Amino acid sequence: MYSIQSHIRALVLATAAIATMSVMSQASAATAEDLEKDSRQALQTLYQTEPVAKTLSNTAKAVLVFPNIVKAGLVFGGSYGEGVLLEGSKVVDYYNSVTGSWGLQIGAQSYGYAVFLMTDDAVKYLKESNGWEIGVGPTVVVVDEGVAKNLSTSSLKDDAYAFIFSQQGLMAGVSIEGTKISLINR
Repeated sequence: MYSIQSHIRALVLATAAIATMSVMSQASAATAEDLEKDSRQALQTLYQTEPVAKTLSNTAKAVLVFPNIVKAGLVFGGSYGEGVLLEGSKVVDYYNSVTGSWGLQIGAQSYGYAVFLMTDDAVKYLKESNGWEIGVGPTVVVVDEGVAKNLSTSSLKDDAYAFIFSQQGLMAGVSIEGTKISLINR
C-alpha cells in the first residue's frame, strides 16, 4: 500500500512539474522590442478599462508592467512573466515576475499586472534590492473595484498600487502576494 501511494504521489508531482515548465516556457517575450510593445499595449488597455489607473500614471514616479504572466499548477504550481519599468514614457529596465505555490490547485491561466510606484523610495527599493518580493518592502495595494471607487489623487498615501488585468484561464483568483520581481538583462 505504501509503495502504491508513493508512486502515485511521484507521478502527480512529475506531471505537475512538466505541465508547469511547458506553460512557463511560453511566457517569456521573444525580444526586448516585443516586450516593450506588449507592455505599452497592455498599459493602454488597462487605462481604457480602469480610468483610475490612468489618473495614477500622471503622478506615479514609475510603472512596472507585466503584460503576460502565465500560471499553471497541479498541486505544485508557479507563474512566470517578463515586463518593463517605465519612467515617463521611457523603458529604463526589464524585470521578470516569478511565483511558486503549492496546495489544492489545478489548471492554467494568464493575466497581466501593472504596479504604479508612487514614491521615489519605492523606485529606489526596486532598483537597489536583489529582487523585490511583493509583501516585503514598499507597501503595495492591489486595486480592485472597491478600492478603485474610493481612490483619488488626494487619497493616495501608499508606496505602490497594483492592477491585475486580462485574466483568462481555468484557475480561480489571482494574487501577486509573494511574487518575486527581479532585474533581467535584455
